[in-house]
Amino acid sequence: MATWLEWMANVSYLVSVWLAARNHVATWPVGILGCVLFALLFFQNQLYADATLQVFFVVTSLLGWRHWFLHPRIGEDRVQRSRGWVLLICAAAALLVALMYGALLHRFTNAYAPWADSAVLSLSVVAQLLLMRRRVETWWFWLAVNTLAVPLFASRGLHLTALVYALFWFNAWYGWWNWRRLMLRDDA
Repeated sequence: MATWLEWMANVSYLVSVWLAARNHVATWPVGILGCVLFALLFFQNQLYADATLQVFFVVTSLLGWRHWFLHPRIGEDRVQRSRGWVLLICAAAALLVALMYGALLHRFTNAYAPWADSAVLSLSVVAQLLLMRRRVETWWFWLAVNTLAVPLFASRGLHLTALVYALFWFNAWYGWWNWRRLMLRDDA
């Protein structure tokens, strides 16, 4: 049974992720609320990498919010592609961080599923950084995150969170489609 904390975290974060897919600046303040609530929820459930990730999200959400306000273009910044070599470096860094942080959690904590938890963390960091810069490839990383997060959260009994992350998986496809459409429109 979902707790009030799980409900509130999921509702606020669901709204934030939907706003991100819509390329709307309100994604950032709504997301900050969700991140704080998720940090508490994940810490209570021994998902320490995900709890740590929420702190990162709060900081980057503040930076993303600032960036989107400083670079508006009729309410939107331009969605762009990342260079291939940048994506390759990001993916390699995510793998390396997942392996190293997973090893630390495995060795020094009672973390539940430290490797999967660390993979969610590292891929989320890359996705968030790409989101902050409005790079269309952010959605591919969010797809990977959500693919890993759904079974991880379900295995901890966080069924509502697993369901919402399944919805995030579909939202990532929508976000990719919408941002790609915006990018192609701007390039025309």
